[in-house]
Amino acid sequence: MLAPHDRPAKVTSPRSDDVVRRASLAIAPPGRGGTDESEVVRALIAGEPWAAAAVWNAHAPKVFRIVARVLGPGADAEDVTQEVFVRVFSRVSGLRDPDALGSFVFSVTVRLLKWELRRRRVRRILQLADTAELPEQAVAPADSEAREALGRLYAILDTLSADDRTAFVLRHMEGMSLPEIAEATGISLATVKRRLSRATERVSSEVEKDMSLGAYCMRGEARDDS
Repeated sequence: MLAPHDRPAKVTSPRSDDVVRRASLAIAPPGRGGTDESEVVRALIAGEPWAAAAVWNAHAPKVFRIVARVLGPGADAEDVTQEVFVRVFSRVSGLRDPDALGSFVFSVTVRLLKWELRRRRVRRILQLADTAELPEQAVAPADSEAREALGRLYAILDTLSADDRTAFVLRHMEGMSLPEIAEATGISLATVKRRLSRATERVSSEVEKDMSLGAYCMRGEARDDS
């Protein structure tokens, strides 16, 4: 099980993401250990018991944070995070560059998230009930207003495609650079820019239409300027 920290993440983002920054608690990135990643990969492939724990301890907190932010309230981030590492451990033998373990873990995370987002969209289309409960470690708004604003924002994100939503969250919530997103998702920089522009325009437009959400963002900006 993960042990998230309780301090807010510092995120630089546009006004729409300010809602999430104010309404949520994120997990602090894991510290780096002294073991070389290539050594860990070799040990993992060899079936050394300590290697799996080392990979989990080094990468699980970041994976959990990204999963919780991309999927939003109502998602079982713990289960999805565990599934990421099931896939990592089963496929690590095919990793060509043992020093690229972190990138490999992240790419598996992104692929699984995109699959999960598409699955959830199909469930909505078929009007199937989603019974997932909000995990204790997931996004935890500090007050009812923040909780409502967070829900409204994720309702907007639910209208985006899996690709556009992933690009938006990685950029505006995780603070990743465009080249980093391109590398992590395996697409061109130009494609990242198109997806991000489309998603940001859609989110901004919907936030403008939502008077309650827009007012919440405006109050947050006023507090920042004071």
